[in-house]
Amino acid sequence: MKGSLIALGQIGGRAVAALMVDGRIEDLALDPDGIAPGAILRGVVGRPVKGLGGVFIELPDGESGFLRAPKGLAPGQRILVQVTGVTEPGKALPLTQRLLFKSRYAIVTPEAPGLNVSRAIRDDGARADLSALADAAMQGADPSLGLILRSVCVAADDAEIAEDIAQMRALAEAVLADLDGPPELLVDAPGAHELAWRDWGDVDAVEDSADALEMCGALDQIEALRQPCVALDGGATMMIEPTRALIAVDVNTGADTSPAAGLKASIAAARDLPRQLRLRGLGGMVLVDFAPCPKRDRHVLEQVLNKAFRADAGEASLAGWTPLGNFELTRRRDRPILREWLA
Repeated sequence: MKGSLIALGQIGGRAVAALMVDGRIEDLALDPDGIAPGAILRGVVGRPVKGLGGVFIELPDGESGFLRAPKGLAPGQRILVQVTGVTEPGKALPLTQRLLFKSRYAIVTPEAPGLNVSRAIRDDGARADLSALADAAMQGADPSLGLILRSVCVAADDAEIAEDIAQMRALAEAVLADLDGPPELLVDAPGAHELAWRDWGDVDAVEDSADALEMCGALDQIEALRQPCVALDGGATMMIEPTRALIAVDVNTGADTSPAAGLKASIAAARDLPRQLRLRGLGGMVLVDFAPCPKRDRHVLEQVLNKAFRADAGEASLAGWTPLGNFELTRRRDRPILREWLA
């Protein structure tokens, strides 16, 4: 199937959304369990932990979070925080004080003033019109509130955009004024279907029938993601195996014995690695054992990796080569691990 499609469905009674492009699954959203990334909460500051460079935050329902590099906070103080990622059971949730109130067209940014239009919108006339719309919609707002208009605004109706801005502004103002009281969940994280509507932009079609995931091929591809082996071009393979400490990735050339087999397999793996990590919900430290290739070709792999991860929404940091010839990187844990979610 050519074109882009969002398939909305359920697996095991829980909502799932799949973004398909030319028949291949490009992104996956799963209904979260518990407090998930994007949730905004009122928390209570605990005692600082100097060795860890942060402070634990008391959250509702006995949960705890960890805030790095806090400034000017005192034990017992009420603060607003947002969950930035997922973690293993029993560990504190990663938090930030830089809140984002995000919807389809607008992102309201407390303590980050300014009115901005997505850089993806390059038409000067469209940018000027959207800037004027943003200025009008934010008239009278607290000067500390900022606004970002997202790229999908370019094809949207002005009234829709204005309504979206008004809703996000009202939500932000209400939450920012709600500092009194015990730890509480103030804004829940988006569900799978809401996240797809909010973040995946305009597509050619949306399918929400009972068998949408199966009809577009997403169900089979999701099932394949439970296996560690990824087939690459030319018969090469990539094994992706999470351990407690790191994600181990091993690239093999397969039956190809040509002199350039190692480089070809490694380039194919580097291009697909961000998508595979994203779909599988894997993050943390990643150690890649690329197929054998000359050291002089490593810069080629670095260029491919940089380009691939720049296009990925997850925050990644490419550390480089180890003395043993492996490549190290880290990726933010920003979603549930698919294999555990399906268990």
